[in-house]
Amino acid sequence: MNVTAPFSPSSWLKNPHLQSVLASSGLRGFQARRRFPGMQGAETELILDCGDGVRLTGLLAQHTDPARPARGLVVLIHGWEGSVYSSYLVSTGGHLFADGFDVFRLNLRDHGNTHGLNEELFHSCRLDEVVGAVRCILNRHAHRQAFIGGFSLGGNFALRVARALPGQFRFVFSVCPPLVPKNSLDAIETSPWFYQAYFMRKWTDSLKLKQRLFPHRYDFRNWKGMRMAELTAALIREHTEFSSVDAYLDGYCIGMDRLTSLDAPCLIIAAKDDPVIPVQDFFELQRPAHIELEVLDNGGHCGFLLNAKLESYIEARISHALSRF
Repeated sequence: MNVTAPFSPSSWLKNPHLQSVLASSGLRGFQARRRFPGMQGAETELILDCGDGVRLTGLLAQHTDPARPARGLVVLIHGWEGSVYSSYLVSTGGHLFADGFDVFRLNLRDHGNTHGLNEELFHSCRLDEVVGAVRCILNRHAHRQAFIGGFSLGGNFALRVARALPGQFRFVFSVCPPLVPKNSLDAIETSPWFYQAYFMRKWTDSLKLKQRLFPHRYDFRNWKGMRMAELTAALIREHTEFSSVDAYLDGYCIGMDRLTSLDAPCLIIAAKDDPVIPVQDFFELQRPAHIELEVLDNGGHCGFLLNAKLESYIEARISHALSRF
């Protein structure tokens, strides 16, 4: 394992909970938009046909100067209950756009106020539609080379998409992905109360919106007051084909030996102090030599913030990884 220590945050930023909270804060998003105005000015919203009647949306930022063609296309995927406007995605995307890459930020189903596009509920095993969306953007916007990456659940999706589309990506990166979802669910259940409160507020708001849009299909009143594990079990039981919660969680597990068939060079970054992703899962990951793993001492969950400007080590690290392409 390549355990490195190049990330050295300001002393006041070494707390993992502060790192985790600030990573997706509005303040960081504000700072990112100020630092990288170019990406916002170049964005176009796309609605993608993902097959089987499924539609997903995203924002494509393209370089249009023929004298300075893009270095490639980077597909970015946000985490659970995030969106294309999540601060960490705007910050990373803006950095990569400034580096000369075209950037496509994908909304997962029922994220980013897209609840009305598809009647069925989102769950983490809906890989086929994400593969369809990525295939669509690759086909519509041909580049000499393509890259894919994501954060948290988006990092999990990025790794699974790359595994499902062999030969399509020059490089893959994944920041704090849940490798063994059952362990991550347990970690959230036992983490400080505000993590579950945060996720549950966003999830229940999403379900309420879905119910308003499709009242003939959904009635979640009986789910009120449930904890995350209980709500997950209700979702699986009533709205998926899985026979059990364990079968569902195993459906998007990428731990142990599940990534050995991934053919693209890959960088996975994790933090020892991540409060919701158990670091032991990374130590137990079986991987070929072209999958690089960096487990840093600090960083929280998808934070790795360096200073009061809320600049992240991740931006520079990914930029450095792509500099050789």
